[in-house]
Amino acid sequence: MIKPELLDIVEILVNLPEYQQFVGAQGTIVECYDSENFEIEFSNEDGETTALCALSSQQFIVIWKAAKKQWLTPADKIAAIFNNLSEAKREEVLDFARFLYQKA
Repeated sequence: MIKPELLDIVEILVNLPEYQQFVGAQGTIVECYDSENFEIEFSNEDGETTALCALSSQQFIVIWKAAKKQWLTPADKIAAIFNNLSEAKREEVLDFARFLYQKA
């Protein structure tokens, strides 16, 4: 699992309608409360903060590692999402991957 750290860019996996942020929205980790809970800042194109949300690491995936100045690969992103799924959902993903592989 990719460990979230200060200033990493994340993509949320859940809707947060109370903050007007939805699945796929990207934000920046601005505070690390502990290894599982983080403050995420969302901003608009002008750099103005639109929302600050305390989220658990199960609610987002890291897509940019600030320390390495590097975007994560699609495989890393899929693995991060996969790790947050129940065993039944993992089986569904595996079945879908097999289906895609057959079509390649």
